[in-house]
Amino acid sequence: MPYGARGPRRQDARRNRLAIIQAAADMMCAPGSPGLMPEIARRAGVGQATLYRHFPDRTALADAVIASELSRLEDCAGGPGPWPPFRDLLREVLYAQVRMRSLVTLAYRMDTGTRERYERRIVVALTGPLRRAQERREVRGDLRAHDLALLFGMVEGVLRGDGDVATAQAAAHRSIELMLDGLFLGDAPASGTDARDDGRAARDPEPALPPATGSARA
Repeated sequence: MPYGARGPRRQDARRNRLAIIQAAADMMCAPGSPGLMPEIARRAGVGQATLYRHFPDRTALADAVIASELSRLEDCAGGPGPWPPFRDLLREVLYAQVRMRSLVTLAYRMDTGTRERYERRIVVALTGPLRRAQERREVRGDLRAHDLALLFGMVEGVLRGDGDVATAQAAAHRSIELMLDGLFLGDAPASGTDARDDGRAARDPEPALPPATGSARA
């Protein structure tokens, strides 16, 4: 057998894996979607046997989706720039907690060590942007990186409160905006600018995280 004969098969397997992760992420953003495995396979364009060959259960798939989302965050926050404003980046992370509710619910069913590992990666990714924002006096100087975990917990607490899903999400959105207003200084540069851009970015830009491109380090 030629040495390169298995190359296309490995490429197909990688494409299938990425398609499954993207389909799962899309479903977990859909309101009320439980992200059932057969539907994820259908949306990914693969058979259920292929899906289960890559991911034996929903927990394994959820882990891969979380890893993909965290890699996007790390690439966006720690790349060569231009960096998104810290407020936009933090806002997107907090809103993702609301938007990807199905994924967050699955994450809370995982063991404590795994959840803490996810949280550490988020905090580490946001530490550099936080420091840059503080150097520019855009955000409170007493905010520490580990305080960001408190914000995640506050949003989670609101989402788990009484009331239907729509009411809880609306309360979470309101809570996020109140938290951001309390953290960021009133004389900060307009959202959408960065220390290395020339001020051309518009107010209220697109979400800080780029769309998934298949390069995630799941």
